[in-house]
Amino acid sequence: MSDPVSSRVALVTGASSGIGRALAKVLALEDGYAVGLVARRADRLEDLAREIRGAGGRAAVAEADVGDREAMRRAHDEVVRALGPVDLFVANAGMASGTPALAPDAAGFEREVRTNLLGAFYGIEAVVPGMVARGRGHVVAISSLAARRGFPGSGGYCATKIALTRLMESLRLDWKPAGIHTTTVHPGFVKSEITDAQQRPLPFLVDTEPAARRIARAIRKRRKRCNFPWPTAVLSRVASWLPDALLVRLHRRSPD
Repeated sequence: MSDPVSSRVALVTGASSGIGRALAKVLALEDGYAVGLVARRADRLEDLAREIRGAGGRAAVAEADVGDREAMRRAHDEVVRALGPVDLFVANAGMASGTPALAPDAAGFEREVRTNLLGAFYGIEAVVPGMVARGRGHVVAISSLAARRGFPGSGGYCATKIALTRLMESLRLDWKPAGIHTTTVHPGFVKSEITDAQQRPLPFLVDTEPAARRIARAIRKRRKRCNFPWPTAVLSRVASWLPDALLVRLHRRSPD
């Protein structure tokens, strides 16, 4: 373990797979945090907790759907009882179900809003009062480079990610005097269950572990933003200027 901070506690949502799982391992086994693992799939969380404990780290499991406000509060309380007050909160849980614009589905849109946006705020609601009382803390939100503009078939996902980015920008201004730091992460395509289900090209796809290490470095340095990989960051900026018709054609291009 390098630079141990074993007295500190990190709570990571969406820890059962993808970035959340990989980041929880880095925080526990390289940065020395005791980690609270939160997600809906308790069996996967228990597997991860055993792996962390077997490698000498500390971990606690709290099953919860982040889109359920009371469940998120209970999960926070369980982690605090098991490990202590939360110093680092990572709002990672997210989903991308697609938005069928020609056959609008309010229920699907609501699920994305509840998970990607409200779920992050429910966690913030639970952890921030304790951070304010102690005069320190760090809140990390996993947004997306998709926040740069709307993309075909992804209205709900893009809307929730830009909303999350703007939420964090605003909260940062209010939290700074209270000693609370923020990092908003904008990844491109990172290998996960979401990307595995895609049937279109995913340029500059990043493996999960390198992505987690990139995020962990940003947390250590208390960076306000973390955008990666750089080619996708550049492309997303260019996409914000592309004509709609060209963007639609590029998006619908079939894989080779």
